[in-house]
Amino acid sequence: MPKTRTIFECQTCGSQFPKWLGRCSECGGWNTLVESVIGDQVAPTQSKDMAVSNVKVVSLTDVDVIEAMPVETGISEFDLVLSGGLIPGSVTLIGGEPGIGKSTLVMQILGSLADRKIKSLYASAEESNPQLRGRASRLGIKNENIGVLTTSNVEDIIHHAGESDASIVVVDSIHTIICNDISSGAGTVSQVRECAHRLTEFAKRTTTTLIIVGQVTKDGALAGPKVLEHIVDTVLSFEGDDNTLIRTLRASKHRFGNIDELGLFDMTEAGLVALDDPQSIMTLQSGSRPSGLAVGVAVDGSRPFLVEVQALVVPTTAPVPRKVVQGVESARVSALAAVLEKRCGVKLSMCDIYVSLVGGIKLRDAGLDLAICAALASAANDQPVSKDFVFAGEVGLSGELRPSTHTLRRIREASRRGHSHLYINPGKAKYAADDTGKLEVIDSETVSEVLIKAGL
Repeated sequence: MPKTRTIFECQTCGSQFPKWLGRCSECGGWNTLVESVIGDQVAPTQSKDMAVSNVKVVSLTDVDVIEAMPVETGISEFDLVLSGGLIPGSVTLIGGEPGIGKSTLVMQILGSLADRKIKSLYASAEESNPQLRGRASRLGIKNENIGVLTTSNVEDIIHHAGESDASIVVVDSIHTIICNDISSGAGTVSQVRECAHRLTEFAKRTTTTLIIVGQVTKDGALAGPKVLEHIVDTVLSFEGDDNTLIRTLRASKHRFGNIDELGLFDMTEAGLVALDDPQSIMTLQSGSRPSGLAVGVAVDGSRPFLVEVQALVVPTTAPVPRKVVQGVESARVSALAAVLEKRCGVKLSMCDIYVSLVGGIKLRDAGLDLAICAALASAANDQPVSKDFVFAGEVGLSGELRPSTHTLRRIREASRRGHSHLYINPGKAKYAADDTGKLEVIDSETVSEVLIKAGL
């Protein structure tokens, strides 16, 4: 009988230690080490009579090329992030905060596929069958092509998935599933790693599409060891909260396509609704235009859309002024405020600054720099920005405008939305083709020049 021994594994990075430590020396996490009992590995003796597996070495040119076409789920924003849909035999990991809508999303995906006669299995260790039926009823899903299974045992899931003819299997969630061969509790590093390995091996062997729901830590990272992200094909992050109107879906890893696309959803009483036209939420629709508002053309992945930047500048007597930023990087806003004060003469050093994006979306596009500068200058000078103006361009520390990506897409989107003036980085007016309508593309060299032209 092999001997057992006790080790301590980090719940964040998966590092192993012979004794408990308050802090993991590899990732720096506090109180992340959990005790696990494992068996010693006994090295087999080398013998000529040892059994050898029947795997063979083949030439790369002799391998048949099979084009795995993605299967569209019918959820347009989900298919956009996955570059067309789910690949047969792929393993997709979806992570997000509790209550963000992960289970709702996967149930809607199964419902859409069931309408096309694609059978699926929903395995849950967190909800009972009546609870799953209740959520499906609220979403208007009633289809016999969806099977449900409530168990926390990975062997049961693999057994029933193999016996059924389901093309897609959902496991909700991986942190509540256990393997009988591991003595530790559910959610530990050893359990998560072993269950993920067995589910992935089953999916690859049977060409079953597998969707795994995962939990996240308080820092927003996927809980469990990093090996969980390495063995799956796709890692999706579902973000948002109760205070925002928009839920965002991003891919941090995707073996079958790019990871630049952004999916947008709106949580309603009828479930998640794909936002094919996000401008209705991310821009103000009222006719009045107070100061501190500027419209920018953002690009996330291949999608251009307009987003409203809100800024509020208030004089303060505090020794250290406040900067409250939502939707963009706080350090970026601080740098842009310094540029406005140094290069454009906009006094912001003794003021509290508040900047946010309408709709609660979070963007990393540097092309929003010019819109942020326009909103800050408008708020500081109490001068409204015309609703016909739109801004796009990256701002350097010397106040110059730098080229931004996807210029033609930004120009066409601004024109399609009916704006008349687009302020952009220098040398881009030549991109204004005949299909831009009445849009006038105004390129400038510096931020100061843009503020003067815009009357700020």
